[in-house]
Amino acid sequence: MTRSEYPNSPQVAVGALVFRENRVLLVKRNKPPGKGLWAIPGGRLELGETLKEAAEREVKEETGVIIRARSPVYTFDLIERDDQGRIRFHYVIVDLLADYISGSPHPRSDACEARWIGPQELDKLPVSKSTRSFLKEKIKFD
Repeated sequence: MTRSEYPNSPQVAVGALVFRENRVLLVKRNKPPGKGLWAIPGGRLELGETLKEAAEREVKEETGVIIRARSPVYTFDLIERDDQGRIRFHYVIVDLLADYISGSPHPRSDACEARWIGPQELDKLPVSKSTRSFLKEKIKFD
């Protein structure tokens, strides 16, 4: 069990929406929640850290890519319950738009894969429900 499992209160997390040449940076998660699914890279906000700082740190930790985070573009809840109905994870996730600065994606920390994904590939991969919905409906990534 990780320190984020079975929390006493919701936890704040960030994601970074990074585009390059009509491709979006995604990671395949190596840990729950969403283990085995492709998602926008990101993670928990640390005490004293701004949303932008957290997004920049998390993308670098997960992919090795350097970004400059900008403004929030999407906020949603991720609540996952176990078989007994207890809350296993509860995140309030703030996705920020970010500019690509440098680096080639390679998986690190919580990711088992990291790469630039085009719109056609998105339909063929196991992508988290929130990521697919956001990219298709809000961003019109197709």
